[in-house]
Amino acid sequence: MSFLVFFLCGIAGGVLGGMGMGGGTVLIPLLTLVCGVSQSAAQGVNLLSFLPMSLAALSVHAKNGLVAKGDILPLVLPALLFSALFSLLAARLPAAALGKGFAIFIIFLSICYFREAVCGFRSENSQKKFGK
Repeated sequence: MSFLVFFLCGIAGGVLGGMGMGGGTVLIPLLTLVCGVSQSAAQGVNLLSFLPMSLAALSVHAKNGLVAKGDILPLVLPALLFSALFSLLAARLPAAALGKGFAIFIIFLSICYFREAVCGFRSENSQKKFGK
């Protein structure tokens, strides 16, 4: 695959990652469907690219006062624990199972966003906490 295709996939992932939407949501499907990378390798590349991308986006969002610092520990601690546990699980799963699991996640996420856009649904907690 050409450098340009991978470069364009990186741009797409960076744009969404910079907006806080999770660049992997688009990067993994682009790597698997467009570039022909295996699901396992795409997830590994996503994790590797996530580190510098998230640090850059986090610094910009923090400077703009968009980071709810009081909620960091209850979010980060279980996320670290379960990301480590499920990384071990993912390493043992076949690529097809990872692909199907990711597809189910994307479908669920799409339904949630569609419901919010059409019905205006938002949880009362997020509206109160983040002033929306």
